Amino acid sequence: MTSPWRTTGWVLLGAALILALSLGIRHGFGLFLAPMSADFGWGREVFAFAIALQNLIWGLAQPFAGALADRFGATKTVVVGGILYALGLMLMGLADSPWSLSLSAGLLIGIGLSGTSFSVLLGVVGRALPIDQRSLGMGIAAAAGSFGQFAMLPGTLGLISWLGWSAALLALGLLVALIVPLAGMLRDRPLPVQGHEQTLREALHEAAGHSGFWLLALGFFVCGFQVVFIGVHLPAYLVDQHLPAQSGTTVLALVGLFNIFGTYIAGWLGGRMSKPRLLTALYLIRAVVILAFISLPLSVWSAYAFGIAMGLLWLSTVPLTNGTVATLFGVRNLSMLGGIVFLFHQLGAFLGGWLGGYLYDHTGSYELVWQISILLSLLAAALNWPVREQPVARLQTAGGAA
Repeated sequence: MTSPWRTTGWVLLGAALILALSLGIRHGFGLFLAPMSADFGWGREVFAFAIALQNLIWGLAQPFAGALADRFGATKTVVVGGILYALGLMLMGLADSPWSLSLSAGLLIGIGLSGTSFSVLLGVVGRALPIDQRSLGMGIAAAAGSFGQFAMLPGTLGLISWLGWSAALLALGLLVALIVPLAGMLRDRPLPVQGHEQTLREALHEAAGHSGFWLLALGFFVCGFQVVFIGVHLPAYLVDQHLPAQSGTTVLALVGLFNIFGTYIAGWLGGRMSKPRLLTALYLIRAVVILAFISLPLSVWSAYAFGIAMGLLWLSTVPLTNGTVATLFGVRNLSMLGGIVFLFHQLGAFLGGWLGGYLYDHTGSYELVWQISILLSLLAAALNWPVREQPVARLQTAGGAA
């Protein structure tokens, strides 16, 4: 019998490469905050708002991108997303005003990310693997994709130092354009119809009436708040604390490196333990890590330790959250339902990215945002605890995930 890993290896590789490019470049946007703000005389809120808008647009577009991928296959969705992402980066490199920055970095890249990131690509992986291998497969795709953050952050900093921020963004746009040919590796097709095919309306109604769906979504809001606040504002925060500018890049690179291990381990554990309970533990540990970071004396080495610890927890929530959605509702509408949950992640991302800049400009400090992050971690832990991994009645009657 052919191993499912052999038959889906090409899909996993394609998904990982696309995620590496898409998310690796996206995680480096915080490196452009200081040079762009300095050149144009902006406060940090202008750049922070554009990135916050990007995350909001990404979240709003994600359910629609997911629905298109579920119904027509992911390849076309990824191609369109890749084109818009590349165009947005190039226009961002030419931006010279707050509105042009919001149009490029916010609107175009936000829509582009909706077609080239987790909800669509993990939906592809979920459809390609049997249920007992699904969580691990998602963990592998997310972990391999996480390597992009580790590799692209130093590369992005090098491009900025060599070419300047504007030309660096143009170069990154050309790199993102590689997503278009890589989409051919996915070989994704809609699942064949078996009996009565659940309509989009029926899928939405089913999920909307399930408390676990909303608890997962609200918990994911916290994840978005934390990762975007840290990703955008941590380099500037460390410079404010008189650490070398290089330290922020190194910390985010460490986040990316250890995120590889964190997401893989989370996916592996998710196939053996309760995924909602694992999510509860992850959020509790995040609260402890953030509290220790802001309470203990800050140094380059403590910042590096924070990067390692947060890396292990960074996107470990993704295979666990998407895997739980797949268990509850099946995989036919996984990209769309995962996209709705991800919308909440992006609402949190918008708030974390924008609020960091807003409060800094008005208080001169990030202290309050760090405190909010700790409280939100505790809330997310409480929200995920009552979720139960039991398929809806429709799937139990059918005898499996559809």
